[in-house]
Amino acid sequence: MREPTIFELSSPGRAGVTFQDPDVPLSEFPQEFVRANFPFPEISELGVVRHFTKLSQKNYAIDLGFYPLGSCTMKYNPKINEATARYPGFAATHPLQPEDTVQGNLYLMYTLQYWLAEIGGFADATLAPAAGAQGELVGTMIIAKYHKDRGDLKRTRILIPDSAHGTNPASSAMLGFDPVQLPSDERGNVDLEALAELCDDTLAGIMFTNPNTLGLFDENTAEVIRIVHEAGGLVYGDGANMNALLGVFKPGDCGIDVMHYNLHKTFSTPHGGGGPGSGPVMVCEKLVDYLPEPHVVMTSLGDEENPPTYGFARPKKSIGRVKTFHGHFGMLVRAFTYIAMLGQEGLRDIAEKAVLNANYLQAKLKGTYTLPYDRSCMHEFVLEGNWKDVPDIHALDIAKRLMDYDFHPPTNYFPLIVHEALMIEPTETENVETLDSFVDAMLKIAEEAHTQPELLKNAPHNTPVKRADELKAAKDLIFCCYPVGEWDKSNQ
Repeated sequence: MREPTIFELSSPGRAGVTFQDPDVPLSEFPQEFVRANFPFPEISELGVVRHFTKLSQKNYAIDLGFYPLGSCTMKYNPKINEATARYPGFAATHPLQPEDTVQGNLYLMYTLQYWLAEIGGFADATLAPAAGAQGELVGTMIIAKYHKDRGDLKRTRILIPDSAHGTNPASSAMLGFDPVQLPSDERGNVDLEALAELCDDTLAGIMFTNPNTLGLFDENTAEVIRIVHEAGGLVYGDGANMNALLGVFKPGDCGIDVMHYNLHKTFSTPHGGGGPGSGPVMVCEKLVDYLPEPHVVMTSLGDEENPPTYGFARPKKSIGRVKTFHGHFGMLVRAFTYIAMLGQEGLRDIAEKAVLNANYLQAKLKGTYTLPYDRSCMHEFVLEGNWKDVPDIHALDIAKRLMDYDFHPPTNYFPLIVHEALMIEPTETENVETLDSFVDAMLKIAEEAHTQPELLKNAPHNTPVKRADELKAAKDLIFCCYPVGEWDKSNQ
């Protein structure tokens, strides 16, 4: 049954807010700020609360169920992270306060820079980027300035494997680089022959997602890095999939020059809802001077009587400021808490369980579903969401039917190199009972596809909104909601 809109619940004379008498003189509200004939709903406070509470209960969330969105890493966010981020000393400070009044905040940032660099095997890190995509942009900015400072202006191309994250081509193109697609071999690795052919003196670098979007650790990692470096290029590591490598593998130690993390994907800060995000960037020793400003540094070592002090500095060859103030500080507090709670052994345990869970699901589902790259996976894997004997069933149908079994669908149609891709990532936070329930649902859906395909074609059946026309929704956007006949369209 359709939930009535807030306007449909409106009744003249009802009020949901009672204002106190003002303690300042009253004045007329400027009429130029008032839209003519704009309707406001009249509804009681209880009516408002019930309406929006009911709507919220129709939402799917990680606190309610399994979120197997491949590549997105929708892991559980521990509530202690939220508690520490709300401490007044963190939440109530202002970024323009004098440095000596926010030493605790600066200590946290300085320590987190060190931790993130150490986890990845790098020399230093910046916390400024507001998201993983901006982290990619910052990384390519550093690559561009490095080559420019050396007078190597002919390096205009960046190689992007076809198994990379989808934002990589855009990040390189925004800096004026020419993104060149690099094919995969039959095992899902970077094709070394194609790589060697593309490496010449116009190569600026490669954006290397590892593990890649097939969920596979590239078996040619060392050789890829060697070939690019010998051609004079730099290696950008897309560290969005670091959740599979924590405490096991340090990308910087094998020659990656610059890399970003997505704090929401690996270090358990909130994901979704438009932000705020955080995409710290780590660099090797020769790129430290190119980090964005302001950069948190230790300004004095301290002694037995005085603690160390911290402040902001500008690296010598900095690419400049990339974000207002110092990045999304609340996200940094959450990531700091997460790492501090887990420690070195706990971080490694995350990676081991994430990989174990993914391989468990893959082993249970392959055979019933086609596994295009039949290898041990890392934290995620990709299946084909159709069968030759039921060609009219597609990955989208499987995803929609999963909603009837109370599971959020996996990622659909990505990566593009897999036909009818279903990209599944269980994360380390799901227990075996949840994984088994998901397997049961996927196996039942496979059976239904062959015996009752109309169930899939018309799914979902049990949700408040049935299958939407997603193409129409993308092309015919509606930005506002108003009662028909009550809004003067000339004022839009």
